[in-house]
Amino acid sequence: MCGIVGVTGTDNSLSILIEGLKRLEYRGYDSAGVYVNDQNGHDYLVKRPGRISNLEAALTDDVHGLAGIGHTRWATHGEPNEANAHPQYSQDDRFYLVHNGVIENYAQLKKEYLADVHFASQTDTEVVVQLVDKFVVQDQMTTEAALLKVLRLIGDDSSYAFVLMDREQPDTLYVAKNKSPLLVGLADGYNMVGSDAMSMIKQTNRFMEIEDHELVIVKPDHVTIKDFSGNEKQRDTFTVDMDENAADKGTYPYYMLKEIDEQPAVMRKLVQEYFGDDDQPHIDTELLKAMAEADHLYIIGAGTSYHAGLVGARIFERLCGVPTTVHISSEFAYEQPLLSKKPFFIFLSQSGETADSRQVLVNVNKNNWPSLTITNVDKSTLSREATFTELLYAGPEIAVASTKAYTAQIAVEAILAKALGEYLGKQAAKDFDVKHQLGLVANGMQSITDSKKTLEEVAARYLSKPRNAFYIGRGIDWTVSLEAALKLKEISYVQAEGFASGELKHGTIALIEDQTPVIGIITQDRTAGLTRSNLDETKARGASTITIVARHLAQEDDTIVLPDVDEVLTPLLSVIPAQLLAYYTSLGKGLDVDKPRNLAKSVTVQ
Repeated sequence: MCGIVGVTGTDNSLSILIEGLKRLEYRGYDSAGVYVNDQNGHDYLVKRPGRISNLEAALTDDVHGLAGIGHTRWATHGEPNEANAHPQYSQDDRFYLVHNGVIENYAQLKKEYLADVHFASQTDTEVVVQLVDKFVVQDQMTTEAALLKVLRLIGDDSSYAFVLMDREQPDTLYVAKNKSPLLVGLADGYNMVGSDAMSMIKQTNRFMEIEDHELVIVKPDHVTIKDFSGNEKQRDTFTVDMDENAADKGTYPYYMLKEIDEQPAVMRKLVQEYFGDDDQPHIDTELLKAMAEADHLYIIGAGTSYHAGLVGARIFERLCGVPTTVHISSEFAYEQPLLSKKPFFIFLSQSGETADSRQVLVNVNKNNWPSLTITNVDKSTLSREATFTELLYAGPEIAVASTKAYTAQIAVEAILAKALGEYLGKQAAKDFDVKHQLGLVANGMQSITDSKKTLEEVAARYLSKPRNAFYIGRGIDWTVSLEAALKLKEISYVQAEGFASGELKHGTIALIEDQTPVIGIITQDRTAGLTRSNLDETKARGASTITIVARHLAQEDDTIVLPDVDEVLTPLLSVIPAQLLAYYTSLGKGLDVDKPRNLAKSVTVQ
């Protein structure tokens, strides 16, 4: 989940590296480091534990270069300290390497080849850079040949994105990847490498894809791609249209609050992009045909995307009449269930780089099954490798706690379900005016975000001190309870869980103590009374109860009342108070809302 950036061919290299790392800090912030070389006999390595601001503070005026590499780390092997920070380097200080991923057989390689080498770190990455050095120095191999040999030695289950520099070839970046994301950026007079387009978008919007098991040699004026046999490959470039200022925080204290507030605009943007002036959604006919031919839809996601899939499955089944199941990608990748004869796969991923989901997609492609990626990042790995892509149009999401991507995913699923249902001739889809409903959702979101003061007070009163909290609901409200609990636990460190309220009596109610917060989500006509009864059961045992209720089901003492929208779209509104409750709970505890401990935004390792 680390972030990588590299550049060669400009005397502005250091500032480009730092700017790129700041845009990649969402991938990890345990430590950060840079290596730069001026190609005139001077080079500099600076690493610091903690955030990029610590690295910036350590940079002196003499640090400069025409080429360099940088890294922001989410720790896997070795604690987050300076020694384990990247770039890692060889014992003779000749080679420098940044890495995102996990080398599964690093211990074996270390034992077999490097028993006599002194290691400065606990990382699997250092094994790779020491191996390159050994093969170059002892075996008289070229840097390219040595790196290729190392790449062949790395276990197939490993994931990596590497950028290597050799002091004796200071204008050259040696690049390779497997499973972990990496792109080449082609700028004016110089070239770059980065974990994503956003890390380079200030310098260029022209990129080149790197495929797994390739060696890419990046020079200031040329990029060479080779397979592991040394054969050159040709590759077209592509452009990414992205506003470099869209990732700025503006006047907001935290990205999370900014992104919560952007959700009404995202709903309107989706209506604009998918409908235009028409009342029917603009969905590729070939996509609809492929989905219509399927006998089962399989939604694949992780974390928040998995929760969005749980909502989407209910929408697809209601509007399309097609059996739909949702799977956690890390489980599906290695414990694939029995599948139907004609499966269709839908991948949900904000970044389009989720490693576990990509592993599933690799298997899907091997079997020639059709697939769709719904993502926020055009030309991302999952987008490029799936059969079809639909975009979220949510703009960059920087905060670790996902907010607008969740609601955008549900909205796109609803739009797609409407289109597919009508393609299949389903009356339920014909009757579902998703364009109008998303307009109501946008207005409803705005009214909720305009009521922040109330939610701040609720968080301070009920959630600031307890160590435990529970969200409950039934049906589609239960799916929202899972996402609501995730938001609370990941940024405020409250042990929060979401439960189907009918399951309380089957064990969970034993956890209720005096003043334990229990938040009930009530938006569905059929189950509203049942959920209220379950809330009363917890209240009788000392719980502090909070309600999030659709207006037509509201009672006088309800805590948060939501505008009314179609029942299947209520998650788009009921999740907003939960996002804000998590935000204000974290803020009230004096925590860093955007960068919770031990987490990263994009999970690019398995």
